[in-house]
Amino acid sequence: MSLAPDAPFGTWSSPITAEVLLEGTVGLAHPRVHEGELFWLESRPAEGGRVAVVRRRRDGTVADCLPPPWNARSRVHEYGGICYTVLDGTLYFTHFADQRIHALPLDAPDAEPRPVTPADGTRWADLAPDPARRRLVAVGEVDRDGDEPRNFLAAIAVDGDGAARELAGGHDFFSAPRLSPDGTRLAWLAWDHPRMPWDGTLLYESVLDETGRPSAPRVVAGGPDEAIFQPEWDDRGRLLCVSDRSGWWNLHRVEDGGLRALHPLEADFGLPLWVFGMRTYVPLADGRIACSWHGPEGDRLGLLDPEDGRLEPVELPFTSLDGIAAGDGEVVLVAASPTRFPELVSVPLAGGEPRVLRRASTLELDPAVLAPPEPVTFPTTHGGRAHGYFYRPAHPRCRGADGERPPLLVIGHGGPTGATSTALNLKIRFWTSRGFAVLDVDYRGSTGYGRAYRDALKGGWGELDVDDCVAGARFVAERGDVDPARMAIRGSSAGGLTVLGALAFHDVFRAGASLYGVADLEALARDTHKFESRYLDSLVGPLPETADRYRARSPLHHAEGIDAPVIFLQGLEDRIVPPSQAEAMVEALDARGVPVAYVPFEGEQHGFRRAETIRAALEAELWFYGRVFGFVPAGFEDGAPPIEIRNLG
Repeated sequence: MSLAPDAPFGTWSSPITAEVLLEGTVGLAHPRVHEGELFWLESRPAEGGRVAVVRRRRDGTVADCLPPPWNARSRVHEYGGICYTVLDGTLYFTHFADQRIHALPLDAPDAEPRPVTPADGTRWADLAPDPARRRLVAVGEVDRDGDEPRNFLAAIAVDGDGAARELAGGHDFFSAPRLSPDGTRLAWLAWDHPRMPWDGTLLYESVLDETGRPSAPRVVAGGPDEAIFQPEWDDRGRLLCVSDRSGWWNLHRVEDGGLRALHPLEADFGLPLWVFGMRTYVPLADGRIACSWHGPEGDRLGLLDPEDGRLEPVELPFTSLDGIAAGDGEVVLVAASPTRFPELVSVPLAGGEPRVLRRASTLELDPAVLAPPEPVTFPTTHGGRAHGYFYRPAHPRCRGADGERPPLLVIGHGGPTGATSTALNLKIRFWTSRGFAVLDVDYRGSTGYGRAYRDALKGGWGELDVDDCVAGARFVAERGDVDPARMAIRGSSAGGLTVLGALAFHDVFRAGASLYGVADLEALARDTHKFESRYLDSLVGPLPETADRYRARSPLHHAEGIDAPVIFLQGLEDRIVPPSQAEAMVEALDARGVPVAYVPFEGEQHGFRRAETIRAALEAELWFYGRVFGFVPAGFEDGAPPIEIRNLG
C-alpha cells in the first residue's frame, strides 16, 4: 500500500503490527527481594499466557525459576495476583492448573516442584513466609455447594502434609497477611459484602500465641467508609498502612489511639485492590519509606521520613510506576513512560540514574510514531468535569489527506474503578500509527483523583461513565481534532457496558467494540463471581429494590436504540462476565438487522492472555473499523481476517 504523505487516515502501513506488538513482549509484576536476590512475575503471551517466576541472583544473572508448563497464577477472586514467596531457599507458588501450593528448591537445577497443599480444591494467594514456624500464611478460597466460595486466612506447614490451619474467618474477604519482623504479631485486611476493598476495609492486628494463632485480634483502623490499603511493618515493628480517611489515600502509622498521617497530601498513595500483593510503598532499613503516588503529572517516587513528615521527591524519567521492593541501598519497581515500555528498574537511594534490570519489550520504535499524550479535562453532565489523555495520529511519513480529519477511538477502561496510564502501550499506538486519534478517558469513578471522584460513580454506573466518554468525544471533535462522523468507542469488561450504553442512549459514535463486556446488569449480578457479586449494590443499587434501574441501564434491554455496528470479542471460559452476555447482545442486534460481529476465543478467560488471541482480536477489530468507515487497512489488501460481519452490505 502507498505510503504517500496524503494517504487517508486509517490506511497507514504501521510498523506496529499485531505480530510486532507481541514479539518478545512480557508483563512484569510483583517484584520482591529475598535475602539480597530479586524475584518477580513475568506473564508471557508467547507461552499461552503462562506466568513465570524469574530470579535475579546477586551476581546479576537472570533465570526462570519455573520451567514450562508450570504457571504461577492464582484464581482467588478470579483476578489472582501475587502467589509466590521464598522461604529458606525454596520457592513456594500456586500452580494455575490445580491451584495447589507447590515447592521448588531454588538451587537444585534438576528438581521438580512438589505439591505442598492437598488436592482438596482450595485455591491459594498472597503467600507470606513465617520462617520461625516453618510455615506459610496465605489467603484461601474454597467452593461450597449451593453457596458462594468461603475465604479465610490459614497457616500451612511446609514440612508436613500441607493441611491448612485456619487463623481467621468470619468475613467475606481477606488479604495482605503480614507478619511483624520478630514474628510475634500478624496484621491483615478484611471486608464484607456489599463493599469492595476500595469502599471500606478493616485492618486487624493480633499477637500470636504459643501455637502461632492470633490470640486477641483487634481492629486498629478502617470501617465501612474508610478504605485501608497495604499494611506493612517497619523494621522497628510499627504497623503502617494507607488510608483514605482524609479523602485521599495517604500513608499512616498505627499509634495508640488510632492512625497518624505521615504526610497529608491531596494525592493518592494507594490503589484499588483488584489483585493481591499490590504495593505503592516499602519501608527501608534506614527508617524512611520509599513510596509512589499519583499526581497531575503522572506517578511520582519519593522518600518519606515518617518522623518529621518530609517527603523528598526522586526525579525519574518515568510517568507510570507499579510495584516496589527494597534492596540493598536501592528500590526496585516497574516503571514506564509514554516513550518507554515497562521496565524493571533499580533506583539507587544515594542518587544517580536508575538501572534497567529487565524490559517488557525489546522492540525499538521510531520516535515519530510516539506522539506524546495530551492531558485533557473537559466539562460533562451535572456540572462535573472528567479527565483523559488524547493521542494524535503519528507516523514517520504520513499526515493524512488534505482537509481530512482522523477517525477517533474513545477508550473506556475497565473496573470501573480503574484508571488510564501514560505508559507506552502498543495497544494504543497500534491505532495511532495507522491514522486513528485516541481518547483514553478517566471517567468519574476512576482512581487517582481522590475519594470524592472515585465515589462519584456510585449509583451512576451506566450513565455517568457513558456521559463522560460522550462528552470527551464531543470535546475533541469541537476542537476540530477529529472527524465527528467517524467516531468509535471501545472498552473491555466494565468498559464494555460503557460502550454499549453510549451506542444505545446517545447518537455520537458510529461503531463500537466490546471486549468481554457487560450487557445485562441483572444477569451480571446473578452470574458473576463472588468478589464482584455485590459490587453493583453501590454502582447501581441494591436488588431487588432497584431492579428497574438495572433494566434502565442495561443495553440488552435497549437494543432498539443501537443502530451503529458493533463487534464483540469474548473468552469462552470467562467466569467474571460470562459469554452469555455477549451472545445475548449479538442475537438482539442481529434480529434487528444491525451490523454485528462475534469473535469467540476458546481457552480464554477474562482478559486475553495468549499471543494468538491478542493478534486475532486486534486484526478483527481493525478490519471491522475499516469496513464500517469505508477504508481498507494496510495489510488487508488481499483479504479479510476470518470473521463475519452480519447485516453489513
